[in-house]
Amino acid sequence: MTLTAEAVRLAAMEVLRPTGATDAFPTLAGAMVFDSKQASVADLDNFASGDLPYIPVLALYTEDSTVETRGAAADVNDNYCQMTLEIVGELAVIARDEDLDAEYVDAVAGTDPEARLVLSAMMAQVCKELLYSERGYLFRRIATHCDKIEQQSHTVPELGLRFQREFMRLTLTIADDELSDEGGLTGRIKTLFDALPAGSYAKAKLSALATHLAGETRTDLTEITVDPGAGPVAGTTLE
Repeated sequence: MTLTAEAVRLAAMEVLRPTGATDAFPTLAGAMVFDSKQASVADLDNFASGDLPYIPVLALYTEDSTVETRGAAADVNDNYCQMTLEIVGELAVIARDEDLDAEYVDAVAGTDPEARLVLSAMMAQVCKELLYSERGYLFRRIATHCDKIEQQSHTVPELGLRFQREFMRLTLTIADDELSDEGGLTGRIKTLFDALPAGSYAKAKLSALATHLAGETRTDLTEITVDPGAGPVAGTTLE
């Protein structure tokens, strides 16, 4: 994974779960937006779902990233970069495994036209916020173009199950990582870091990332003087 691909996901987290928001969240998931993990039973227990028999939840994952040179004659830094951001939306409930005597989080199973509309509305909100809304500028300043949007429902036809869960995959054009001798964040990732609000989840994660990126001090090149009368250097052959 490229570092920029990770930064894109964190930017999406800030857009969909804005720092400091208490009730004015941009999607039906509210604060139930998770980074690279599924909601837990404790998360659902602590969330007030109101009148709904389920809780809308979003989870964001960086699925893959690619870096491809633009041609044989291209400069070493002239690359075409893409990534896939996967956003899993579901109407979650707490289910119980009687055999294991344990609870777990699952999506509502079964056909429910009303639930389907809620799920579809939430996924549409995600697209709007990331790709069109004013607050999505943080995301779009590092994900330069959305090349493709794929959506797939979660069904198990063999068992006749249709879960209220949707997989959305955004194929995005992104900038290549901008590497330098400086330590910490550089390039567009540093620009994103500076634009994120203080105390944000994304800023904290990028700050932690920066601690792993050490700088490099290159060895100074010195002029080597060769004495013509000293004869050949050992181990060399003169033609």
